[in-house]
Amino acid sequence: MDIKSAFLNGLLEEEVYVEQPPGFEQKTLGDKVYKLNKALYGLKQAPRAWYDTLSQFLIENGFTKGKVDRTLFRIQDGESILLVQIYVDDIIFGSTNKELCGKFSNLMQGKFEMSMMGELTFFLGLQVKQLKDGTFISQTKYTRNLMKKFGMEEKSSVKISMNTSVKMDMDADGKAVDQTRYRTLIGSLLYLTTSRPDITFAIGVCERFQSAPKESHVTAAKRVLKCLKGCQEVGLWYPKEGGFKLIGYSDLDYAGCRFDRKSTLGTCQMLGNRLVSWFSKKQYSIATCTAEAEYIAEGSC
Repeated sequence: MDIKSAFLNGLLEEEVYVEQPPGFEQKTLGDKVYKLNKALYGLKQAPRAWYDTLSQFLIENGFTKGKVDRTLFRIQDGESILLVQIYVDDIIFGSTNKELCGKFSNLMQGKFEMSMMGELTFFLGLQVKQLKDGTFISQTKYTRNLMKKFGMEEKSSVKISMNTSVKMDMDADGKAVDQTRYRTLIGSLLYLTTSRPDITFAIGVCERFQSAPKESHVTAAKRVLKCLKGCQEVGLWYPKEGGFKLIGYSDLDYAGCRFDRKSTLGTCQMLGNRLVSWFSKKQYSIATCTAEAEYIAEGSC
């Protein structure tokens, strides 16, 4: 569902004043201003005011807020549950009972002006295919746009994004490149890791050099694009059937970073046979031995 003029529903807790809007000035009021009761688009307080208003409304109607993800709300009715995920003015909701979905829809439409978008198929660059035996999530369209944006449409593809034995460094003698364009490339690829855990390690290495990128770093980042070119339709498959045993895996390369000797760790968590969480990053501290690095990795997992 999509809430129309969402920010206009946000109640302000602090005093905010605005000038008389152009075209609606009342000359009899002179230089007087308006005191706002609700938020307007353009106010820095507007997003927070809207979130506070919406979350308070949901809590008053029996929902509980997530402790880790503060934009996730949950309500339980007997053995049925309803989950609500909020992203600004867009709301995704689903339930084990269709009647709960209908009740939630009526509840929201009774409070806010909104439109129902139907079954989820596309959200924030994610393509969602809901099938009888499971759900498939991918970013195929987003990947194709990246190829076009960075001129990779005519380039040949490669099989792997980065060899784990590659040791990249600052390349002080290398040729400097446009920092803004490199950061744009890295940021675009980072968002792609939402559905592509296979490139997480490579992007994690490339993003370390955003302060002073060189040609060698751009080459490494574009190799990731070449890898994606040959498998643009790859995504995550969440089967309907399967257990709910939570299993975590972790690994690391001891002192893998050349210039600070920190280890790079990677972890993933499986709920049954469904991949639900993953990341790859450098450890915050420098381990003095492999065993110490492994313990830190296990703790992070």
